[in-house]
Amino acid sequence: MILSRSEWAERETAHRERADALTAEHRERASRGEKHPVWDFLFTYYSYKPAQLRRWHPGAGVELADAVERRAWRWYSPGETVDGAVPDAAVFAAEKPALADLVERMLRRTASRPAQFGCFGLHEWAMVYRAEENRHPVPLRLGRDGTDRVIESHELRCTHFDAYRFFTPEAVPRNRTTLSRDDQPLIEQPGCLHAGMDLYKWALKLGPLVPGDLLLDTFELARDIRLLDMEAAPYDLAAWGVVPVAIETPEGKAEYVRRQRGFAERGAELRVRLLDSWLGVSAATT
Repeated sequence: MILSRSEWAERETAHRERADALTAEHRERASRGEKHPVWDFLFTYYSYKPAQLRRWHPGAGVELADAVERRAWRWYSPGETVDGAVPDAAVFAAEKPALADLVERMLRRTASRPAQFGCFGLHEWAMVYRAEENRHPVPLRLGRDGTDRVIESHELRCTHFDAYRFFTPEAVPRNRTTLSRDDQPLIEQPGCLHAGMDLYKWALKLGPLVPGDLLLDTFELARDIRLLDMEAAPYDLAAWGVVPVAIETPEGKAEYVRRQRGFAERGAELRVRLLDSWLGVSAATT
């Protein structure tokens, strides 16, 4: 596929406008030096700036005509046309073989497993269990003792290492499974909220191999998941307009799982699209 200069310039402009709309509130807060306990996570934990979301790419194998300037960009190669440039998956794999292998394994193996829906977002509670200070400067809506009792009355079933590694020492042995970084590709499963959020991370790590619309779709999923993650957390975020999903109650658990299933479906579609756009193969291909 070859896009003319006018075609890809139009797509680039539309992409930048969409990206700017998605990050406008964050950029406004940042200009005032204002912190937000829910949304800053998307730019601090993942460490990607709004400017990186603005950069449009067509995806692997899609040539941009009259784009000689892009031949100097990371993982671009000359195309078939005189001044054409094309994102090149082979160049990425040669330069970053370990990363290419990791991303593919994470996407494929996560997609191959059945989703689990019994964690109820307790990872955030485990991060403050019996702790003297909160991870965030926000009060606990059930207080210290009430928060600890929720943990003690449930089984922790976290499958995501990057949440588990922030558990307090007292919470770690309460988890059903001992997790490690090396075992992450073997355990990650598509029902996990953070596995869905991480699709944004994998998309950005693939850089120009991912079409711009797909990158922004993964960011939107991460944004939507982040809200539920904090709604179900032990914190009192009423000052920021966040209504809690009380996972300590049967009604709250049902609400959490209902929305978790929806995110798992969206994540499954995005995993297939990431593999298709990058490698030209679906998640089901072995």
